[in-house]
Amino acid sequence: MKERINFRHLMVFAFVILAFACKEEKKEPQLAQKKTENPPHIVFVTGDEEYRSEESMPMLAAIAKRELNAKVTVGYALDSTGTIDPNRLDHISNLEALEEADLMVIFTRYRQLPKEEREYISNYVESGKPIVGFRTSTHAFKYDDPTLEYWNNEWPTKVFGQQWITHHGHFDDGKFPVTNVSAIDSSNVILNGFKPFEAYSWLYHVDGGDWSLYGDSKSILKGYSTKSQHEIEGNLDKFPLTNPVAWTKSYTGNSGKAGRVFFTTLGHPYDFKLPQVRKIAMNGIFWALGKEDKIPEDGVNVTLASPYEPNNSGFGQKYKLNQKPRPIP
Repeated sequence: MKERINFRHLMVFAFVILAFACKEEKKEPQLAQKKTENPPHIVFVTGDEEYRSEESMPMLAAIAKRELNAKVTVGYALDSTGTIDPNRLDHISNLEALEEADLMVIFTRYRQLPKEEREYISNYVESGKPIVGFRTSTHAFKYDDPTLEYWNNEWPTKVFGQQWITHHGHFDDGKFPVTNVSAIDSSNVILNGFKPFEAYSWLYHVDGGDWSLYGDSKSILKGYSTKSQHEIEGNLDKFPLTNPVAWTKSYTGNSGKAGRVFFTTLGHPYDFKLPQVRKIAMNGIFWALGKEDKIPEDGVNVTLASPYEPNNSGFGQKYKLNQKPRPIP
């Protein structure tokens, strides 16, 4: 009788050990997956001769590297010596990185890239991967060749939601804010931590009158122009003082996959001095990557690790001269 009891106890003990081992075995793939999860690769494409994207985008790249543990690559308009020259329209460095990117952040204006460079951008867009765009990317390209006119207006409209139309005037450039920004959809996670503010960007017209945002664009922020050339000229029926300044949409490329797009017409270099603007930009980056559940209630941490002191906007040689790309800290 005693031997039967011991054998029975032994069998129960063995069953418990086996069950525990199976349970542990089921956990292993989850642990392995967590360990091998790769950080996102974000490619920042700069190249505008007006708004100092060569200064604002590296600053955002540093925040993305810190907050997302992201691999970041920044492309610049460079001259033949490797010096940053926003006035060079036909070259942006590092575009080949888009072949492996998880997100493209683009801030360009009237570029005339050769086919091989333009195709890095277009191939990325057609892949259905996410995009974040700023201000003059509504007119990212400008080709005089009639066979390339598609890239001037139709392409940005389909991808970003609108082309270049007009703005309310170059008033007080960098001296005083000219646009009051407030929420349209406060429930949108991109506006976590949002508070109304005054922007230095003069208001772009993207919706109203003869124009409307394209496709499934959904406006989340609006701006009110406090100074307007269109008001002076009596054209507010066509170009009202209030217009969207940020929206979300999707773009379905040749791959058949719908990618997330976040776009904002904010982008004056002094706007990015404002934590509110940096927060909108970073929240938008998180959202585009499908990481909206990682956005804190008060928004992504956008504290600057080093001073951000950009030159003012403007054409010519108002950018910082003799600068070469630096590693993102």
